[in-house]
Amino acid sequence: MTTIVRNLQLVRDRITTACVAAGRNPATVRLLAVSKTFGAEAVADAATDGQRAFGENYIAEGVEKILALRQQPAVPALEWHCIGPVQSNKTRLVAEHFDWVQSVDRLKIAQRLSEQRPAHLPPLQICLQVNVDGGANKSGLAPADVQALAQEVAQLPRLVLRGLMAIPEPAADFDAACELHARSKAIFDAVNASGVLPIPMDTLSLGMTADLEAAIHAGSTMVRVGTAIFGKR
Repeated sequence: MTTIVRNLQLVRDRITTACVAAGRNPATVRLLAVSKTFGAEAVADAATDGQRAFGENYIAEGVEKILALRQQPAVPALEWHCIGPVQSNKTRLVAEHFDWVQSVDRLKIAQRLSEQRPAHLPPLQICLQVNVDGGANKSGLAPADVQALAQEVAQLPRLVLRGLMAIPEPAADFDAACELHARSKAIFDAVNASGVLPIPMDTLSLGMTADLEAAIHAGSTMVRVGTAIFGKR
């Protein structure tokens, strides 16, 4: 058993334990393995243990891995999530190679992704990034702007609005982390309850290595874990 496979099993155990503590079914929380800065061989190692969804922050690096792994017959089809900032000059690369984009925070970016998504591929799955705690140096929408953008993005062809993503600042303790993540859950629920979307959102992407338990307690349906799987960068 490799270190990555052993780490994956430990992370899955953490998710299960957190779900049980929160009174949730572990099947309701997906694990996104964040493979930024680690090579294609590390992704292939994780894939041998059944991990299929991978997140990349850096677009060029991610595309290089996606293309390399597609050339390896032993590696199954993988699901690739762009979780880093997307600039206008990189939207075509993202639209052509990724399956999900979790970091949309501007209508212009969503429109370009929609226009540039190849017709032979399934629609691109989209999460809006929310700057839930108002961090000055953070990407993401102000909470008050989420509903309007969600309504516009939901109308774009070649995209499917799936949910919200947030990366709040590290919290002092479990209770503080739960409170931060609960803000995102409240926004998610409010947008779904507003009736402005043709299909309700189903994905709340919250929590990383340090705070996945708090995120699950608050209602996260997807945790993004890198360090606990692949090691320190």
